[in-house]
Amino acid sequence: MARLTPLAGPLIGAAALGLMLLGAPALAHQHPSGITDLVTPAVVRVEAAAHVEITLLDHVGELVHVDRQYDVPIGAGTGIVVNPEGAIVTLTRVVQSGQDVAVYAANKIFAEHHKVKIPLDFERHKLGDEVLNRHLSECYPPLTKTATCIIKVTPVITIFPNIVPPDPKGFKADLVKAGDKPDSPAVLVPSGRADGSVGLPTAPLADRVPEQEGSATNVAGFVGRPAPGVPETVEIAHLGKGGSGGDAGRTFADPEKKVDEPVKLGALVDRGLLGAPVIGDKDGHVIGMLIGGGKDARMIGVREISAALVKAGVTPRRGAVDSAFEAALTRFHTKYYTEAAPGFQRVIELYPGHPVANAHLKTSLAKRGGPEDAGTKQAAPASSRSIPLWPFIVAAGVLFVVAAVGAFLLWRRRTPRPGAPPPPPPPLVTGPHRLPVYDEGGTETVVVRRSDALIPTANPTANPTANPAVNPAVNPVLTAREQRFCTSCGGQLGNGHRFCGYCGQPT
Repeated sequence: MARLTPLAGPLIGAAALGLMLLGAPALAHQHPSGITDLVTPAVVRVEAAAHVEITLLDHVGELVHVDRQYDVPIGAGTGIVVNPEGAIVTLTRVVQSGQDVAVYAANKIFAEHHKVKIPLDFERHKLGDEVLNRHLSECYPPLTKTATCIIKVTPVITIFPNIVPPDPKGFKADLVKAGDKPDSPAVLVPSGRADGSVGLPTAPLADRVPEQEGSATNVAGFVGRPAPGVPETVEIAHLGKGGSGGDAGRTFADPEKKVDEPVKLGALVDRGLLGAPVIGDKDGHVIGMLIGGGKDARMIGVREISAALVKAGVTPRRGAVDSAFEAALTRFHTKYYTEAAPGFQRVIELYPGHPVANAHLKTSLAKRGGPEDAGTKQAAPASSRSIPLWPFIVAAGVLFVVAAVGAFLLWRRRTPRPGAPPPPPPPLVTGPHRLPVYDEGGTETVVVRRSDALIPTANPTANPTANPAVNPAVNPVLTAREQRFCTSCGGQLGNGHRFCGYCGQPT
C-alpha cells in the first residue's frame, strides 16, 4: 500500500480543490458600488444671513425716526447631519461673517434716507457734508448716548434638507459652537423640531483619514437650494500627500495628472460646496470637509470635526432610519431586488422624503423577479443553475480510478511472482535445545513410522537413565522421516499443529 500514497494524494487533493473552486462563486460577496449612498441623504444646504432692525434718528431738521429691516447674506455652503436630532456640522465662515453687518445697514439706511451716494459695503465712509458726515459717523456701531442709529442684529441660519419633493422653506437652526478660524468646523442644532418623527438621516464619520497618497474620495454637496432641477453634486477626487492636514488642510492631486483637482474643486467651493463632506472610497464614511476656494481647494480631516462636536457637547450617532436604509442598501447593491424593495418601503415609511430610498425603490420594483435579480436566480431549480454537472462527474471518475489503481497495486504486492522459489524453511532444531511442543487443543498429528529400525532406542539394561520409559526428561530425537513440512510454504511443522505457523495454511 506504500506505493499507492504518492499517486492518490495529489489526485484526491486536485479533485477536492476543484470542488472548492466550483462552490466559491456562491460564497463571494460584492461590496456595494454606491459608495456615496450612505452620506448623500444627510447632506444639506446651509444659508446664513443677518436680520438687521435699524432705526435712524434724523434730527438734522425736524426729528424723524426712520425704521428699516434688512436681511444681509453672510454665507452659504453645505453641511452634514451627524445625529437624528438634526445636529449639523459645517464651516464657520458659512454661518459667521468677519464683517460687521451693522456697518452695512448704517450705510444703506443713510443713503436711502438722505439721498447721498454711499457704497453699500461693510466699510466706514466719510461724507463731504460736515453735518451729515457727523451724523453718519454716529450711526456706526458701537451704540453710544449720542448715536443716531439703534441697531439690532439677529443671525438667521436656514437648513434645506435633501428630501423629495424639495422643501422651499427649510427649517431654522442655531449656532452652538463656532470655530476659531473661518475654515474651522461649526456646529448647528435645529431651532425647532427637525423633519421626520424618528429624526433625520445621518452621515457616518470615519475613524481617520487615509494616509496613502492618491486615495480615491468623493465630494458631495449642493451648489444651490435643493430643487427638482438641482440635485446634490457629486465629484471624484484624490488625496495628495500628508496625513489629516490639520488646520492647513490636506491637498488634492490626481495621481494620473489628467485633471487639476484643486482648481476643479475650488470652482465647486465657490458655487456652494464649501463645507461639503469628503467621502472615503473604502467604506463610504465621511473623512473630512471641503475648504478653500478659487484655485486651491483642500480638506480638513475628521479629527477636527470630532473635536468640534466634543466642544459643542454633541454626540454623533446613527438612527432608526439609517439602520433600515443600510439593510436595504446592502440588498440593493448585491442585486437582491426582491428583498430590497420592502426594505426601502420601510425607510420611506419612517422618513417619506428620503431621496436615495425613493430612487432605489423604483429601480428595485422594476427589476425584481427579472433576469438581473440575484434572489430569483438563487430560487431557481438546481437543473437551471449556471453550475454544470460535468465537473462533479469527472471528479467522481477520478476518485474511482484512484481506488481501482490502489486495489490493483495492493493485490499485486501480495501475489508472489511466477517462478519465484518458495522461502527457505527455518533451520531444523535438534538435540537437547529443541523447543518443547505445545498442544493447541486439537487432535495430535499421528506420526507414522516406516520402520522401527529408524527409531533410535537405548539399551535399558546398559543405561537405564537414557531410556525414555525410565527417565521421561529425555526426549527422543526424530529422524528426517519423522519431520513434517507445510506443502504451501515449506515451513517445518511441529507435533500437534493443525495449521502452518508461517503461512497459516491447514496441515
